[in-house]
Amino acid sequence: MVPAPFPDLLALYETELLQHCVPFWLRHAVDWEHGGLLTCLRDDGSVISTDKYLWSQLRALWTFSALYNRVRPDPMFLRVADNLFGFVLAHGRDPEGQWVFHLDQDGNIVEGATSIYADGFAIYGLTEYARATGNEQAIATALQTYDSVRARLAVPGSYQTAPYTIPDGAIAHGIAMIFSHVFDELGLYLGDPAIRAEALALADQVMDLFRHPERRLLFEYVAPDGTLLDRPEGRVVNPGHVIESMWFMIHLYRDRGFATRVDQAVETIGWALEAGWDEEYGGIYHAIDPTGEPPAWPFPQAKLWWPHTEALYALLLAYECSGEAWCLEWYDRVHDYAFSHFPDREHGEWRQRLDRQGQPITEVVALPVKDPFHLPRALIYCRDVLQRLAEG
Repeated sequence: MVPAPFPDLLALYETELLQHCVPFWLRHAVDWEHGGLLTCLRDDGSVISTDKYLWSQLRALWTFSALYNRVRPDPMFLRVADNLFGFVLAHGRDPEGQWVFHLDQDGNIVEGATSIYADGFAIYGLTEYARATGNEQAIATALQTYDSVRARLAVPGSYQTAPYTIPDGAIAHGIAMIFSHVFDELGLYLGDPAIRAEALALADQVMDLFRHPERRLLFEYVAPDGTLLDRPEGRVVNPGHVIESMWFMIHLYRDRGFATRVDQAVETIGWALEAGWDEEYGGIYHAIDPTGEPPAWPFPQAKLWWPHTEALYALLLAYECSGEAWCLEWYDRVHDYAFSHFPDREHGEWRQRLDRQGQPITEVVALPVKDPFHLPRALIYCRDVLQRLAEG
């Protein structure tokens, strides 16, 4: 199929974002009484639990701040962001300044600082909120978190990574991936070259240690020197993570004028889709093992909403950077699968989890949450690149 004209896609994505996705969250999730958002929800918006995972709260802070910054300055978007900021600032950190993992509805700690990824999303959300408001406390807290993360990253084994654990003798792609991106966002906001240098060093780890051109794959776990680990967890490829990571790399390297790195990132998006696409039923697998063995990853054959949303933006961005026809060909396949399987027109948002055949499943894959993050972020960024492509 030939992709729809860019102006038509732009209109479609704006409608998806502003008439379906965002109203769902405003209708079902904002906890005006206790602060923050309820994100332990079913796809129909009904509440499973009033507990609050900081991972979700901080990503939602990014989303509502970004809606205000990047889509339109609607006072409601900022009101929700203010509500989230107040909640996470009051309850989100332990006495050592590390971000905790899991709170009850009132903000009491259920599970402490068991995931450094929460710190990453704190930097991300606080930076975007500071862009919206100029709030000095937000950016001071982001900087404190940056300093804490840098210290812990320098001592492997000093931090945890719930909901997954890093295998013995391995380093995790997810760590270099997320912190390269959020450090760069913070450094860009502050105009701080030292923070941006830290981001670049982590991005180079992603490209030089986890990316293996001889295999045309990027692995989730490798040895500290980048050597492949010949055991099940060392063979895991998570196509959605690869695709998301590569648009992070495009943002970072394109801004610096590193054209060869941008080309490598574009190429790697193609590898992930070639390896991770289900030719029989369509859609992107959650995880694969390139040897054909069952992957050492939960629900590897599931079709989750988030790899597809990440691929929509990554492929449009890759096309804008490269002009390569294959980017649009893959974009069309992903778009058709995503829009024919995930949108829940009765309730407004997207179904989060499907089985291999494309039927909804209810089992928890990583966290028992439905986040206002991957879908709205992808739609926000797709809107930006489609606007540029529509204008030629």
